[in-house]
Amino acid sequence: MAELVRVAVDAMGGDNAPFVTVKGAVDAIKESDNLKVFLVGKKDLIESELSKYEYNKDRLELVDATEVIEMAEPPVMAIRTKKDSSIVKAMYMVNHGEADAYVSAGSTGATLVGGQVIVGRLKGVDRAPLAPLIPTEKGNSLLIDCGANVDARSNHLVQFAKMGTVYMENVMGIKNPTVAIVNIGAEEEKGNALVKETYPLLKNCPDINFIGSVEARDIPAGFADIIVCEAFTGNVILKMYEGVAKSMMHVIKKGLMSNLKTKIGALLIKDDLKKSLADYSMDKYGGAPMLGLKGLVVKTHGSANDIEVKNSILQCVTFTEQKISEKISKKLSQEA
Repeated sequence: MAELVRVAVDAMGGDNAPFVTVKGAVDAIKESDNLKVFLVGKKDLIESELSKYEYNKDRLELVDATEVIEMAEPPVMAIRTKKDSSIVKAMYMVNHGEADAYVSAGSTGATLVGGQVIVGRLKGVDRAPLAPLIPTEKGNSLLIDCGANVDARSNHLVQFAKMGTVYMENVMGIKNPTVAIVNIGAEEEKGNALVKETYPLLKNCPDINFIGSVEARDIPAGFADIIVCEAFTGNVILKMYEGVAKSMMHVIKKGLMSNLKTKIGALLIKDDLKKSLADYSMDKYGGAPMLGLKGLVVKTHGSANDIEVKNSILQCVTFTEQKISEKISKKLSQEA
């Protein structure tokens, strides 16, 4: 039997914890035989939730943590002072080799800080970006960076492209994935100072498949497999993506329920529509991995439901089995 992939889950993180984190963890170990989950958090609350389920107790373990880092807390101070918090204890499990990966729907700031200072960056990695998969007409694209490095430099964006290439090749199975940089036009001379400086570096990088600039309106069409940008731009794109998707759902529902004719039509297309819209659900993609660290750190939405938590945990199995961190380290060492 293959060695189990061990995932430490911040059971107290997110708007709906610990209900969704516990259910997501239970469902994950039922779906994957190659997984062990540590639920890190307040013992009494987690035990109360676990009592609702039947599960393999050999593959789901509780780790008590008496403190919780709240969303509004200053992340650096919280990481320093709340040593018995679910985030810090779960991160140290990865640092000490007791877990292969960490998953949280909790404080993004604390997760980013903890990833850098507790888990630590791989040798040669200047910045560790957040890289979520986003749905497109052609499947999905990797948006890198979406929130970790708002002051990134051109060399950081080149590293993002290389790390994203490793991820898409080995986790998503896309051979020679295409790379594009977010810009305000297709022409090479367009863009702000960062884009103008980065473009020729990407163009002349031999180990990525760079295809030029991508405008935001072309991202949903699946223009490129990897969308490179600094974190401010990436976060705006991600939030706009989510907002438009939610608004479109409301508009479609309103239109289908507007009169008797459309209601009859809605009944006829309901199953097909659900199937099509499911491909655009963010739940199915899990969380955003923080690439370039010594261990896997995955940040999922604060409002995540149990399906998103489950898929965030399951993606850790593929990431770990494919040795993504080792492959990123090897790819970046080639530039030294």
